[in-house]
Amino acid sequence: MKRADTLKENYEFRRLYQKGASAVGGGMVIYCRKNRLGRNRLGITVSVKLGHAVVRNRARRRLREVYRLNREKLKCGYDIILVARGRTLTASWTDLNDTFLRLCRKLDLVKAL
Repeated sequence: MKRADTLKENYEFRRLYQKGASAVGGGMVIYCRKNRLGRNRLGITVSVKLGHAVVRNRARRRLREVYRLNREKLKCGYDIILVARGRTLTASWTDLNDTFLRLCRKLDLVKAL
């Protein structure tokens, strides 16, 4: 993923938390808000409560991969934040993928077929 396609700044995260729509699932929380860029940007958050650095990085990698595999199914022009929860680490790939797509449908992020 290119650097231009990620959210890095604290003010961007705070704006999404305050003004964005959210959906909660077993393994993750998704916040989203429309942007004017014509492309999606992704931010990933993992709390220190989840574990030490190795565990947190594994959760980030799993969420990033779920997003990467489903990127083509999503509408363009949104800022998206994925927040890891405890089940992010233990859930199977199919469960994580299904949760991601279900939450995206709930937020109306999936393209119409």
